[in-house]
Amino acid sequence: MTDDLVELIRADAERQLSPEEAEAWLSAPVSDEERAHVLELVDWFTRRYPTPLERLQYVRRATARWRASVSSRS
Repeated sequence: MTDDLVELIRADAERQLSPEEAEAWLSAPVSDEERAHVLELVDWFTRRYPTPLERLQYVRRATARWRASVSSRS
């Protein structure tokens, strides 16, 4: 992946939506395929991290990784 492509993706991901764009996106119905995919991910996550403690530990590790990556870009 080139630096230019990374920058294009970043700019698109960080773009602020207008109120109309946000409303249209949020009002769109969830497809059966998207719903099934989300449920598959939830099923995987709850099997991978079966207890509330394991889920919390995962979130803490993921948050630490995210914070470290953000601070290294600054």
